[in-house]
Amino acid sequence: MRLLRTRLIELVVVLFGISIITFLMIRLIPGDAVAIMLGANTEVTPERVAELRASLGLDKPILVQYVDWLAGAMTGDLGVSIWTRRPVIEEIGAHVWPTVQLTVFALVLGAGLALPLGVLMARLRGQGWDVVLQIGSVAGLTIPSFWLGIMMILALTVLAPGVQMLGYVPFSEDPLGNLARLLLPSIALALPILANLARLTRSAMLDALQQDYIRTARAKGVSERSILFKHALRNALIPFVTSVGIMAGYLLGGAIVIEQVFAIPGLGRLILGAIAERNYPLVQATILVVTVAFVLINFVVDLLYAIIDPRVRH
Repeated sequence: MRLLRTRLIELVVVLFGISIITFLMIRLIPGDAVAIMLGANTEVTPERVAELRASLGLDKPILVQYVDWLAGAMTGDLGVSIWTRRPVIEEIGAHVWPTVQLTVFALVLGAGLALPLGVLMARLRGQGWDVVLQIGSVAGLTIPSFWLGIMMILALTVLAPGVQMLGYVPFSEDPLGNLARLLLPSIALALPILANLARLTRSAMLDALQQDYIRTARAKGVSERSILFKHALRNALIPFVTSVGIMAGYLLGGAIVIEQVFAIPGLGRLILGAIAERNYPLVQATILVVTVAFVLINFVVDLLYAIIDPRVRH
């Protein structure tokens, strides 16, 4: 409970800092939201500009704007979209599920394959296959996800021109179609995660295998399989779990580009469109949701430490 209280206090401080950064960052974007909304309309008058600015709350001091926005955010009111006049929370809700699906699929794919692959690389240390796998992992780190996605689309166009892999189909309407259209973007997004986590797992496993308790286990006749998966792997999970939490935030950011490549109507496309339109409430709310999700994921990861490593609890 002491660990939980400490982490909760840290969480509140971090979330408060995120709210300040998000609010100020949007205000630093060049351009005037009111001028962009009104455009080149010849009927624009100073009175109309002042009226619109007042309706958006942009005529108040910046500190008052922040307090009003933060108070609304804490009660679930993230404002109203400038263009559609719909509540921002509804706009986000209409686009969040494709991003969540894409992120979860990519994370499960990358982390799920990285763990056994990293153990295998550690087991084959110094052998030819270890060198091949390390070269492959370096290639996976250097290949941009968006380039890989474009190449996969081109390859699919040549090999299977009748297959539709762009866009998004809700799972409730077509489960197989939903999974099929998320397959390629998930692979493109997961490859760097897979390569990074596999190399990290290999290093952590090699470090664990050199410890005294491993030599003791071998001296007692414990099987190599038990040493790898029961003793060494558990100690190697600490850096792995840490990186998975960080990679989840990376995937949320990387999904913005991948969604553009594969025409997926997720939060990435929503953020880009809102930035282009200077839609302050929508940009602020979307960035806040993404960053809060990243912080909460890492908060859960911190609590998992206590489960994986009993030393953290004490």
